[in-house]
Amino acid sequence: MIPRIQKRGQRTIGLLYYLYGPGKFEEHTDPHLVASWDHNAPDPGRDATATLKQLQQLLDQPVENIDQSQRPKKHVWHLSVRNGGADRILSDEEWGAVARRMVAAAGIDDPEAGAGCRWAAVRHADDHIHIIATLVREDGYKPDLDNDANRVQAQARVLEAELGLRRLNKGDGTAAKRPTSAERHKAQRHGKERTPREELRETVRRAVAGATSEPEFFDRLAATGLLIRQRVAPSGDLLGYKVALPDDHNEDDEPIFYSGSTLAPDLSLPRIRARWSPTAGPDQSSDAPTDRASRQAPDRPAAARRRAASAAWQAVLVIDHGDDAQIAAHIAATGEVLDAFAKTSAAHTRKELREAAIAFERASRSHIRAEHGHDRALRQAARDLVYSGPALGRGEDGATTAMLIDMAFFLVTAAAHWHGRKQHAQQAAAAQQAAEHLRAAYQAAAPVPLGALYQRGRRLSQPLRHKHVAYLRQSVPELAEQILAEPGWYALAATLADAESAGHDAAELLAEAADRRELDTAGSVSDVLVWRLRRMADLPADASAMPEHGTTAPQPPQASPGPPRIAATAPTRPGNSRT
Repeated sequence: MIPRIQKRGQRTIGLLYYLYGPGKFEEHTDPHLVASWDHNAPDPGRDATATLKQLQQLLDQPVENIDQSQRPKKHVWHLSVRNGGADRILSDEEWGAVARRMVAAAGIDDPEAGAGCRWAAVRHADDHIHIIATLVREDGYKPDLDNDANRVQAQARVLEAELGLRRLNKGDGTAAKRPTSAERHKAQRHGKERTPREELRETVRRAVAGATSEPEFFDRLAATGLLIRQRVAPSGDLLGYKVALPDDHNEDDEPIFYSGSTLAPDLSLPRIRARWSPTAGPDQSSDAPTDRASRQAPDRPAAARRRAASAAWQAVLVIDHGDDAQIAAHIAATGEVLDAFAKTSAAHTRKELREAAIAFERASRSHIRAEHGHDRALRQAARDLVYSGPALGRGEDGATTAMLIDMAFFLVTAAAHWHGRKQHAQQAAAAQQAAEHLRAAYQAAAPVPLGALYQRGRRLSQPLRHKHVAYLRQSVPELAEQILAEPGWYALAATLADAESAGHDAAELLAEAADRRELDTAGSVSDVLVWRLRRMADLPADASAMPEHGTTAPQPPQASPGPPRIAATAPTRPGNSRT
């Protein structure tokens, strides 16, 4: 249930005409009253003898009864209450009860004192009602509406439980503004899945991802084809910006512009500038990834993905152990990485990665102020992804895509747990939703690279496999039997052989990988270790780039190990690590 207090107005009759009219897009059906202040107000919708003028005069009577100098300049209060598409349809009696609870919670009506404001609740659709009230009480005093928005939200949470509706998470005022009903209807009429507000928000977020200056940011915006207006002070300083879609016009055929702050709180120009802070904390050097393959070829998609995976791993450690301001910055920068990742992904993972980025947008902000600078490695990773260009869905590009999705899942899950501990309910839920989309993207990205490693592991000679089993039991004795029973064990055995062939101490490397973060709640421990080891040892993610090791005689075809499971299961409750 979503209550929304609209802007106050001056004309009671104007709002009544809208509520009882056909709607801007003929969407209103059977407008009628479901409740009113005295249970006896005239209903122009179902009473042929009642008129809108009569209802307006009765609503305005307390306002007219006081001296004109004492009247509020804007005396019309308007609340809409809407249920979700998955909720059951409430009866008129239930909506009437909802209306009475809402006006009491807001301070519009005081049933006990009997001296509230006059109000009426109009229903013109299955899923919502509108409540109109005039802001002078029967005794001539004005109502106390301080904090009315929070009070009706709290009442909505109670009503959801009582009426068996979907339970929504309590907001904290940091969410992006939802599209209006007019914007949604306009998008539907034009055959678009999303409103211009949502399209612009995603486009601006992608332009911000990894950008380091105003010229770069505005150049990226211009390259997308958006219309841009900059607000400049008399001194020549840039104060803000607005953007519009070229094909989105108002009734005068003029482009409809949205300022950055109306798209999302963190897309205002001052908030974007804060991301470009040159200051870094004392631990900044430890945040920088040291992946050798990334340094050698930073312009290739595969190298950019390896670098991003390394930066994501460092960010997980910060979220686990850092202070709140640093964690908030890393979570915000995680959103940039997801935006850049989705923008440059191949077709088979693009949809789910895009949905993950859109979902995580809500998780990227909270009331905890981000201390930017510490997040430089993640922002650089986002920048590398953007400038490396689109990745292929095969070879090293495809394999490093699976590697990065796996690590992004860890990072997003860690963010969900942190938000849960901080009682950020909406952000925690958004991060969990993003994790589910990453899980789906992983299922699309991982079968080919893991399948190749699986076949290499099956071809290893028996003595070599026995040696890697010994390494496993030595390094992770408590999980060894579980790993050996997983289909992914053969991919892990091939990875250990690759690491040893590259000059690493396989047992020592395995112990280090297992020690870096707990593994006992992972959905597939072997998958976790495969990607950790290949990243730590600078091994190609694509097994076809590696030479064969000691093998057995040719094997008969083996059954497929089945679809890979992502390295960790989705978080079940805030505060409990699932990685």
